[in-house]
Parts: sequence; structure tokens; C-alpha cells
Amino acid sequence: MADPTDAELDAAAALGEQLASTEPRAASARYDRTTGRILVELRNGSAFAFPARLGQGLEDATDDQLAQVAIRGAGYGLHWEALDVDLSIPGLAAGVFGTKAHMARIAGRSTSPAKSAAARANGAKGGRPRKTAGV
Repeated sequence: MADPTDAELDAAAALGEQLASTEPRAASARYDRTTGRILVELRNGSAFAFPARLGQGLEDATDDQLAQVAIRGAGYGLHWEALDVDLSIPGLAAGVFGTKAHMARIAGRSTSPAKSAAARANGAKGGRPRKTAGV
């Protein structure tokens, strides 16, 4: 493979600067023990927080382990060394806390008053109706 030209290097540097100003990149991150959330401040001045235990690999972490969050990859990721967990900033900002399977488990455990009432009503009737063979 040939060495990159000066024009190619300049184009890559310009693209890097553009992405740095438009993509979410962490400037700082910390764990708030009071709320149980990871607070992330982005380089563009915005911020977001998420419940720490929603993150894949963080479900059973202690408060001390969660507090050891570090920023990696030029601000593109969060890393917990003791837990060997990495989460991406773009993914977290989009509400993605892990793999597709992890997200499905999170969705399946959600509760609401309506869901609880429906479960009680079905239980009173003997549970979920049996599936019947299609006609």
C-alpha cells in the first residue's frame, strides 16, 4: 500500500475535525451515587445521564466499581477496567445500553401499573390462554 499523500492527510484531518464537532464525544463522566446514574458531559456542551445498571455488564456492579468510569477512544467510549466493560457514547446517547439481546432483556422486565393489573387479571382467570392450532 502506498504512503498517503499530503492531500489525503489534509482531507483526513479535516474530516476528523468535522466529526469531532458533530458526533457526541465525552468530555467528562462520573457516577452519581445518589441517583444511581452515570452523568456524561459532551465536548459540545450538552450532557446526558443514564441509570448505570441499565448498561450491559454494569447490572451487578458495586457503587465503588461504577465510580471508576474512564473515558476512552478520544471521547467515543466509557470504560470500567475492573469490570472489563466498554460502552459507546454514540450508542448511549441514542439509548442503546448494550447488545440487541441485552436490550431485549431490559425491555422485557419493564413494569407499569397497567402491566401489573393485566398480569393479576390473567392470573385470576387461570393464566395465559393456551395456544390453539391454526385453522
